[in-house]
Amino acid sequence: MQKRIISILVDNTAGVLSRVSGMFSRRGYNIDSLTVGVTADDRFSRMTVVCSGDELILEQITKQLAKLVDVRDIKVLQPENSVNRELVLVKVAARPEQREGVISIANIFRANIIDVSKDSLMIEMTGSKSKLGAFIDLLDDYEILELARTGLTGLSRGAQDVTFL
Repeated sequence: MQKRIISILVDNTAGVLSRVSGMFSRRGYNIDSLTVGVTADDRFSRMTVVCSGDELILEQITKQLAKLVDVRDIKVLQPENSVNRELVLVKVAARPEQREGVISIANIFRANIIDVSKDSLMIEMTGSKSKLGAFIDLLDDYEILELARTGLTGLSRGAQDVTFL
């Protein structure tokens, strides 16, 4: 089974997310990750969808997305020609004597401590899925109270693939 990262430029109107996710649902395709945000032009939003399947299914997903009326552009983000990142927020239980260890791990990964309380630290980190996984694995010696991940987002490299509508 292969994974595909699809960047979709869509109209920034009500119901677009429902129509895109509905296409996946109607055809029995699973969405591994979905992020959506407005672009530099607030008339459009960018959706980054990570999905998996064999080559035939992945091609079918791309073709079906292109048929949706709200879709303006679709790019398959190839790892060698794109930059992809994910954000994770982790709240770790840390007594004062444990904080130094947690902060050291955060520093190694260039993560940021964004909140401190008497008994916990909250850490923010961006990076590849594997980097975030390695970071979370190193926190196994500590109690993770809460964890939230955004899902993958990305753009193609360089100016040659930029679409201006």
